[in-house]
Amino acid sequence: MSGHIFNIQDDGTLVEMNEQPFASEDIFQKLLSEYPNLLAGDQIQSSSPRRWLLVKREMGVPDREAGGERWSLDHLFLDQDAIPTLVEVKRSSDTRIRREVVGQMLDYAANAIVYWPVEKIQAEYEQNCQREGVDPEERLAQFLDDEAEPEEFWQQVKTNLQAKNIRLLFVADVIPSELRRIVEFLNEVTDPVEVLAVEIRHYAGEGLKTLVPRVIGQMDKRVTPPSKRWDEESLMEDLDKQAGPGKREVCQKILQWTEEKLGGPKWGRGAKVGSFSARLMHNESRLTLFTVMAWGSVSLSFKELKEASVSEEKRRLLEQMLNEIPGLQLGNIERYPELSLSLLIEETATTRFLDAMDWVIEQIKAS
Repeated sequence: MSGHIFNIQDDGTLVEMNEQPFASEDIFQKLLSEYPNLLAGDQIQSSSPRRWLLVKREMGVPDREAGGERWSLDHLFLDQDAIPTLVEVKRSSDTRIRREVVGQMLDYAANAIVYWPVEKIQAEYEQNCQREGVDPEERLAQFLDDEAEPEEFWQQVKTNLQAKNIRLLFVADVIPSELRRIVEFLNEVTDPVEVLAVEIRHYAGEGLKTLVPRVIGQMDKRVTPPSKRWDEESLMEDLDKQAGPGKREVCQKILQWTEEKLGGPKWGRGAKVGSFSARLMHNESRLTLFTVMAWGSVSLSFKELKEASVSEEKRRLLEQMLNEIPGLQLGNIERYPELSLSLLIEETATTRFLDAMDWVIEQIKAS
């Protein structure tokens, strides 16, 4: 490595800073965990700079259903559009940065989209926050900045994985020409997968350090529209487009119920997918009962019910009530199980669903 930059200090002193390799790959990885902005989200998408939520460093990747963790990905991030971003870090002194790292990353990606349930990603995120002594819900709320509900965000993570809408980032202090050509080729021919390299040059001198990131292979494959506040008209249009016929009437009945029982819905602010949430005032805070997504699903907030001191016995009773809807078999009631609006098209099914929500409200008020 060679090169230098100059830093003019407040007293007018000129400090020459020389380019240096990172002392170890572990130090390099730790920098990304602590300062994710080094991934240069403004260069990846200038019209809507990417922001990063760290799920976990050393994220395990299985190679079979319910299998053990065969590989370990250096970092898993999510951006503000819930796009899983897989990051693999190598120093330029590591010869694997030229070709071997590409096969390694493709192994991770091919298996992650199949064997990473969103519940695992969410659980790893929460455990990572707890290790850091940070409240996971507060961190997520700050990250989303009222642009989306948490349930909406995690459901979008699931949808992105199912659609193979992911991002692969190769990060190094110097990106060799061999890797650059591979990244540019992959990014040109893979869709919707985005493949990029991020070169982070490291300069040091007289106790100062400077890091200079540069994105390689960027093609503006994604242009994210700005977020907006949805309303009934725009959501119904989005629902017709994404979920198909028969869902509008169900959605309207659920909306009417939220008006009558809760004073109206909380409209989502997602950039691409319309949504609304049914929220109940409880102990001076808003408790989300469920969120309806315009792609045709209802995310049930069992996790928030647990946090609102609704006992496991009552949550199991709710599960049984909902499973009486023909075709529905809920799973993982510790988090946000979902059901399809198509299961509620029959009037009796819609009635069962809303009766169950009436019962939940009674239990919450009683607790």
